[in-house]
Amino acid sequence: MTTRRRIAVWLIGIAGCLSAAMVLLVLLFFNPNHYRPEAISYLEQKTGKKVEIERLAVTFFPKVIVHIDGFGVKSPPIFPPSYIVKVPRADAVLDSWALLHRKVVIRSLMLEDPEINLVSDPDGPWNFENPGAKNTLSTFPFGIVSRVEIKRGQLIASNLLPSDAAGPVFLEAHDVSSQLENVNIDAMADPTSTTLDGQGTLQAGLLRFGSIEVNHLNSKIRLQERQVFFTDVKAEAYGGNATGELSIKLSGKNASFKTDARMKSIDVSQLLSAFQNARGKMTGKMEGELKISGEIEHSRNPLEGLHGGGHLTVHNGRVPSLNLNANLMKLAHYNDLGPAKNDPSSFNFVSTDLELDRELISSKVIDIDGYGVDLDGSGRVSLSGSDALNYQGVAEIVSKQGFVTNLFARLAGGTLKDGKLSFPFRIEGTIENPKFLKGTNDK
Repeated sequence: MTTRRRIAVWLIGIAGCLSAAMVLLVLLFFNPNHYRPEAISYLEQKTGKKVEIERLAVTFFPKVIVHIDGFGVKSPPIFPPSYIVKVPRADAVLDSWALLHRKVVIRSLMLEDPEINLVSDPDGPWNFENPGAKNTLSTFPFGIVSRVEIKRGQLIASNLLPSDAAGPVFLEAHDVSSQLENVNIDAMADPTSTTLDGQGTLQAGLLRFGSIEVNHLNSKIRLQERQVFFTDVKAEAYGGNATGELSIKLSGKNASFKTDARMKSIDVSQLLSAFQNARGKMTGKMEGELKISGEIEHSRNPLEGLHGGGHLTVHNGRVPSLNLNANLMKLAHYNDLGPAKNDPSSFNFVSTDLELDRELISSKVIDIDGYGVDLDGSGRVSLSGSDALNYQGVAEIVSKQGFVTNLFARLAGGTLKDGKLSFPFRIEGTIENPKFLKGTNDK
């Protein structure tokens, strides 16, 4: 390299350093909080929503960081008064080189204690959209953020009723921590976007979906095409644990979801305590798998349209509220094996398939192994308000009995085959007051 070229390179380098120094000197004496009203006005124009910022500050070393205190975005006027998001403290790390070229590029964003409130209108739009204008890729001025970190967050999601009154919460998460990469904030607000909007990991101290809740959830998360995918989910639930996948779709008039869950060592009594009409109706330890999906409707019962199926087993439990009629109580006394001698409502093992269709649970094959009594049956239960039970099958006392015992048992309505007693049964009544009856027509 010639001496002339070396001098030119040095001069260019010195000029660049001087330019950077001048920019930093200007920023050092710059009071960003003085321009807070302009920042609010800019964000309101871009988002179409009311924006709040309590304070702005900037630090320059070791990175250029904008500190935002008291940030909030309010829902559009068609929604009840509420905030879409409230963040007590947010830190945005800016690209220093882009600043020298008069561009604002956010490299990373950290949100402390954010509260996110998502609400869906019966006509389709969510409160994070701008119903009065068509969303475009320039609606939000943030673009793609390389890294977003959330600490101690809270998420609430609900639907408005057809009257536009507030409906029940169908999803909530508390004590949320998340680390996301390449978050496309513009695409999140664009209902026509088909891009990958971000992915990473999520942890939640508590996640509640409808009446079901889990604790200490860990999962991978992916945001894409107005859908949220939770994969490799692991969580504690009702004294046991659950694993699986969950996806929620926010497009369309009604949001929808799909879940594929596997459960192990679930305490049935704890699980049923989440449902008012089922509390105290059964005990035992449950395991199994379920696939459930459906739309989240704009109603007082937003999850009433669920459908799906699976298989469940329960070990070593009781049905304390089960009422036996007089004849069956006599038959129960002929069984001399195990705890069922004094408590016919106890069982060793229950295995059943199930199919859920709009609050009606049907089972084609139910196998109940009691202590010395086996039952095979089928039936259904309604969860629509009547809580009506309709089950039937055949019960068998598995041990052979003596002649006198068999004689009296047959007189009481049982039948004898290979030295074993069996009799048809049905279960009627309601979840609150189930009744175990002999035969198919007797009352």
